[in-house]
Amino acid sequence: MYSQKIKKLRFKSYKHKLLLLISTILISTIYPSNTVSQSLIKTKSKDIDLYSSKSFITKAVERTGSSVVTIETQRFIKKRQFPRNSQLFLDPYFDRFFGLQSPNNNQPRIEQSQGSGFIFADGIVMTNAHVVNGSDKVIVGLTNGKKLKAQLIGQDFFTDLAVLQIEGKGPWPKAQLGDSSKIKVGDWAIAVGNPFGLENTVTLGIISNTKRNVTQLGIYDKKLELIQTDAAINPGNSGGPLLNSNGEVIGINTLIRSGPGAGLSFAIPINKAKKIASQLINNGKVIHPMIGISLIDESNFERNINIVKVGYVMPNSPAEKSGIKIDDILIKIGNKDIKTGSDVIEQISKNGIKKQLNILLKRKNKFIKLKVIPTDITNLQNN
Repeated sequence: MYSQKIKKLRFKSYKHKLLLLISTILISTIYPSNTVSQSLIKTKSKDIDLYSSKSFITKAVERTGSSVVTIETQRFIKKRQFPRNSQLFLDPYFDRFFGLQSPNNNQPRIEQSQGSGFIFADGIVMTNAHVVNGSDKVIVGLTNGKKLKAQLIGQDFFTDLAVLQIEGKGPWPKAQLGDSSKIKVGDWAIAVGNPFGLENTVTLGIISNTKRNVTQLGIYDKKLELIQTDAAINPGNSGGPLLNSNGEVIGINTLIRSGPGAGLSFAIPINKAKKIASQLINNGKVIHPMIGISLIDESNFERNINIVKVGYVMPNSPAEKSGIKIDDILIKIGNKDIKTGSDVIEQISKNGIKKQLNILLKRKNKFIKLKVIPTDITNLQNN
């Protein structure tokens, strides 16, 4: 009996081994020997594709990066004229405290500086006015290494924009211009420029604000609202493009905040820049309708409202002549209810010059209707 049980166990073991052998043969027949290796290769190739695929930043820069240029400027500084018997030079610290050159260094020289820009039409470059202001010679450096002379078509200091014409023949790489009215807070922002002469430097951030009033930054001589971003904009980035995630230009890098609160960067919206560039190309100058007031935005958090007050009235300005006074609250301009200072600027700009504009304001507890005719800002400066 015992021997029979051993025989049965051995027979079962034999059948089990035979079954494993047959299964192995069948699997080898149905699935070729390279199946496992092929699946491993496919998995590995997917990993390679994953790491080699381009990011949206790379694609965006490739789309517009070739249109970004370096702008080198030269300005001839003439010898300063000082009286022969000037006692100022007796003080060895004169140069340090007053920022002037001592007699030994008071020689004619060439002052050089650098900025950025981008080609947006046939050989036409957009940049900041402060990049080329006062320059006697402008050189545009392309990404292919070529350097060409350029002539200033026009510049507008109130929006800090300038347009240059490159001397030479194309074809030219052109930037794709986007629509700055469609950007939202939180959208990606890619700044491209040539800070410190380092070509095509790219920084990434987000849109922090779409309509930042420059008066909030303590800037009162510029007439524009800016895009705020945390994408780093360094010296030399000025005039370069701010791109969206598709590689379209949505702004022109123009300002950085240094010192306390550093890390804030600002760009001119491209929709505004296109209008300014068009006027510079067609007319050589830009008309800025103004009535001669400064604005103060005041928020009432309890009532959740914002009012716009007149902070200052320029003497002999259209505003003064029409009867507008300091502390007047602007209620309506034209057909627009006024909620922010931006609304005031927009309505006056839209109205243009030499055309009457209706204004409703509140003075103490009394509503007053006035009529004012805006004028160009240059006429206000000449008053």
